[in-house]
Order: sequence, then C-alpha cells, then structure tokens
Amino acid sequence: MTALTLHPDRLFPADPASRDAARTLYKSIAGLPIVSPHGHTNPAWFADNEPFPDPASLFIVPDHYVFRMLYSQGVPMEELGVPRIDGGPLEMDKRKIWRRFAENIHLLRGTPSRMWLDHAFHEVLGIEERLSAANADKIYDHIAERLERPEFRPRALYERFNIEVMATTESPLDDLRHHRKIKASGWKGRVVTAYRPDPVVDPDYPNFVGNLAELGRITGKDTKSWTGYLDALFERRRYFIENGGCTSTDHGHPTAFTADLSKTGAEALFARVSKGNASAEDAELFRGQMLTEMARMSLEDGLTMQIHPGAWRSYNPTVKRAFGEAKGDDIPMRTDYVHALKPLLDRFGNERRLTIILFTLDETSYSRELAPLAGHFPALKLGPSWWFHDSPEGMRRFREQVTETAGFYNTVGFNDDTRAFLSIPARHDVARRIDCGFLGRLVAEHRLDKDEALEVAQDLAYRLVKAAYKL
Repeated sequence: MTALTLHPDRLFPADPASRDAARTLYKSIAGLPIVSPHGHTNPAWFADNEPFPDPASLFIVPDHYVFRMLYSQGVPMEELGVPRIDGGPLEMDKRKIWRRFAENIHLLRGTPSRMWLDHAFHEVLGIEERLSAANADKIYDHIAERLERPEFRPRALYERFNIEVMATTESPLDDLRHHRKIKASGWKGRVVTAYRPDPVVDPDYPNFVGNLAELGRITGKDTKSWTGYLDALFERRRYFIENGGCTSTDHGHPTAFTADLSKTGAEALFARVSKGNASAEDAELFRGQMLTEMARMSLEDGLTMQIHPGAWRSYNPTVKRAFGEAKGDDIPMRTDYVHALKPLLDRFGNERRLTIILFTLDETSYSRELAPLAGHFPALKLGPSWWFHDSPEGMRRFREQVTETAGFYNTVGFNDDTRAFLSIPARHDVARRIDCGFLGRLVAEHRLDKDEALEVAQDLAYRLVKAAYKL
C-alpha cells in the first residue's frame, strides 16, 4: 500500500523566506467561506438532495478532464462509460469502468486533475491509500459506502465545504424548476443561476431557429422581429433574476468579436440569421452584435457579464459524431481582444455601472492586451486562469503577467467553473495557496508589506469575487 497524503506546504514556494510568508498568509484565509460565482454543477442535486451515484458515475463518466487524458493514450471512451449519441454499446459495469480508470491513473501525474482527485479522495472521502489497479475494488467499495451516508448527500457536502454561495449555469430556455424548488425548500444553502444565452444568440448553435421559436413561445414575444427578439431576451433575464437569484450572464463565443450596428443593420442581419441560412460571416457578426446588446441590457438590470471566448469547440469530428459536445476535444485558439472589443468598449467601456469580466485561453494576451485594457476601462475586469490554465503554473503565470499593469483590484478572485462538485474545495484551495505563494514572494522581496499582503489575500480569496458578481 502507498499512503495517500497531502503535504501541508504543497504549492508554496521552495525558498524559505517566501514559504514562511505564504504559510502565514494562507493560515489567515484557509477557513474563509467559498464563493463559487460560476460553474456547471447540476441544480437538481441540491433541489432533490438524492445520494450521488456510484464512484464511476461521479468521478469518471462526466469528467472530460479525466477521460480525455485516457482517450489520448488509446483508451476508448466506450470503455469508460461515456454515452454514445447513437445509443451504441458501451461499458455499463461501473466497477469495470473504475478498474480501467485505476489502471491508468498514472496518466494524470502532474496534472491539476490528479490534485483535485487526491484532495477529494483524502479530504472528503477519507481514503488513505493512493488509488491503483491493485486496490481499485477496495477503494470503489469505500467510496460507494460513503455515498450512501446522509452526510455525503449534496446539501450536507455543500455545508461541509463551507460554501456561502454557488452559481450554476442555465440556458434562457430553462424553466429553472430546480432553483425554484431549492428556494421553496427552506434550505439555507444559496444556489443561484447564471444566464447563458448562447442557444438563442449563436446562429451556429444546434437548432438555433427552433430555439428562437421556443423563446417566443415561453415569453409571448414575437421572436421573428428584431425588437420582439430583444424584448424576449430581456424578459428571460428578468425571469432568471426573480426565479434563480441570477447576478451574471455568461457568453461562450468562439471569439471576443463585438459589433455595434445601426438598428437598420441589426434588423437586416437578424432577418437573415433567424431563417437558419446565415453565412459564417453573418453568424460571427451577429454574435458580436449580441455581446453589445447584452452589455446594454446589463446597464439596465445590473447583471455582470462574463465573456469566455477562444475555444474551438468539438474540434475532433469523429468524437463529436459519436459522443456529442464537450467530450474533451475543445482546443484553445489565438484570440484578439484589442480590435475585437473596440466596438463594445467605444460604447460602454467607460460605464462605471457595468462589469464585464474577460477570460482567455490565450495566455499570450495577458500582458499584451488584457491587463492594459482592464487597467484602463472602468467596465472591464479580468477573470482568473481558466480551463486549460486552471493549474498551479497557469495561476502563477496569470498573477505574474497581469499584476504589474492591472493590479490586483482589476481582477475578480477565483471561480472554479466546474461540473465536478467534489473538486470545488480542492480548486479553491489550490488558488488560495498559489495566491499566497505569489504574495509571500512579494513580501520576501520587500515589494509588499505583510499587513498589505494579508489584506490582499483576503480580497483575492473572498471580497473581490463577491463585489464583481454582486453576491
């Protein structure tokens, strides 16, 4: 047996002076509540509070971070229980899926996924052995037994994790029944929704024309006209605020391109895309126009905007045909912000009442574009390291490249952006440790006094995120 342990100094700097300062800073914030302002957990978990399923269904089947790595080494997704679109054969024995994973867990060495799993196994589930092929069944049984206990149901874990508020993400077509059920239950946990309009603002989204018709049906608006369509989108924003406690929108566009067309130009563009025969140029122009429209709406209803551009989604057509979207084949792209955002910023960048949080998968843009933009425009803030860069190295690079130009206070703390509920404490702990390491180095180099570092650590872990997302 190889013991599974988590070193108390993990992720802290190696040099003694920085490490000592990091320890002090971390101790001051380690117990702060978790604010999770953007993520993709299932609100039904908290509405129904049913036990989580078996270990494989919890940790492997839905987690593209895990199965994409095994797939890259030749393990078929079917053997990991990932459902096929055509309903074709796949492994249904969850214990066999778990064994296959355990045989290949070495593939995750050095990755954030391994850190998150180790934290969940050790700190949440009380596992004291490192997972391997030899002990796969033993650990499977251990986890399965834990998941049957009341203290491992979603609401109990939410409280154990010291979560103050958590946001899920829903389509404008969602009726938010789970959020309404949570609110009506009297449970003290706070789970809010985020408004993600991609299905009805992206002409390349599957069934876009049908989605427009459904939007019209549920709002009673004429979504065949430009004015009626905008009214319907704003109506759904109000619905999300009233029924889901919504404080933010989320936009997963391929690029950061924005546009600011005249009303006549926008009406003509909408007339083309709403019929389902938009060209690639029309689709991009429409997405860009809709970012500007969403910024306008945010000035009216106060929702914080999040823009998550730069992923070529479903890059592998073989995987997309067989398994569908979000199956580990989304690939980062080079992304322009200076030119792309100018139409939006020309109109709204100087608005102090507007908050637009920019994310990136293109790290080359941090110091060249994003930090200078956020360091000037009152409306802009920088989101934390995201997706492929949600890692210790990615978090360090982010702080090193943006702080000198944007400072700390044009950033918004951390968000975990995850579907994996049991990884949330691990992800926030990693972010807090990395930030304390960065601040500890500034203290050791006499670039920041300790009292200031203590205050910044509190801000990065708790206060900035609450302010940016109005939580």
